[in-house]
Amino acid sequence: MPMKDAEQFDAMLLAMAQQHEGGVQELLDTIFSFLARKTDFYTGGGEGAGEKLVMSAFKKYQMEALRLHNQKKEEREAIERKLKEKAEQKKREEEKSATITELTEEEAERLQKEIEKETQGSIPSPADSTTGDTEPEKKVESDEEEDPKEKGKLKPNAGNGCDLPNYRWTQTLSEIELRVPIKANFQVRPRDLTVIISKRHLKCGIRGQNPIIDGDLHSEVKIEESTWVLEDGRILVINLEKVNKMEWWSQLVTTDPEISTRKINPEPSKLSDLDGETRGLVEKMMYDQRQRELGLPTSDEQKKQDVIKKFMEQHPEMDFSKCKFN
Repeated sequence: MPMKDAEQFDAMLLAMAQQHEGGVQELLDTIFSFLARKTDFYTGGGEGAGEKLVMSAFKKYQMEALRLHNQKKEEREAIERKLKEKAEQKKREEEKSATITELTEEEAERLQKEIEKETQGSIPSPADSTTGDTEPEKKVESDEEEDPKEKGKLKPNAGNGCDLPNYRWTQTLSEIELRVPIKANFQVRPRDLTVIISKRHLKCGIRGQNPIIDGDLHSEVKIEESTWVLEDGRILVINLEKVNKMEWWSQLVTTDPEISTRKINPEPSKLSDLDGETRGLVEKMMYDQRQRELGLPTSDEQKKQDVIKKFMEQHPEMDFSKCKFN
């Protein structure tokens, strides 16, 4: 079946899935029960025909899932290589640049005016060159630390979310992944859990016990595209699809402590899903973050260095041999 034809049933199947609190296992049980009761699936094609049909379809889409997984992995690795090459190239250029330690007061004043004049214009940053965007970084790291609004906010975990005592969540611009360890003195099955995903509310836990999470979500989610599964009988994994794919969440539910969204490190593998303007901003954030880690100038700092070089070229009569620009 062509992909576009298969997708026309997604909404119906997702609605069915939402009605099965036991997850995929319970959904499959319903489907095969229907085939046994209402069709000749098990008897009409001869002994073993139904099983062969199921395994054929399973293997077909298993291969497709692996292909898509490998494709995304290759795209992510390609972006990582490109960013690494850019960082190395900038490092080589910096090693070749001229150094200075001292300017006369007159020269320093003249240079400062040139820098202020140039930086008010639109000089493309290194990160923007790949996207055509020239949006400047609005605040540097020191400003973030001094901002009273950031005081008390937690640093994001490796997945741009937060590790809390009873659960851990991570995020991309498009979705949230929530992992909730299930602590019980018996073997937990999907039907032992209660998971209710509403547009702006989440409730989950073991049936008959106080919920582990019961609160209003930070923002709205798409119910029909949000799913859950019990992993290895020990961890409840919930995937929430964001409605607003241009926003980083600072908390999962409104009773959680907030994380600093300014310190989020976007995931490269998702860049291809963004529109041009958003992708440009995200790539700039990534570039500046990597430059800081390597001890190299950010895109805005590079702008100033470019202005200095231009100033030197325009004024060959000045002696810069004993000067150093940081």
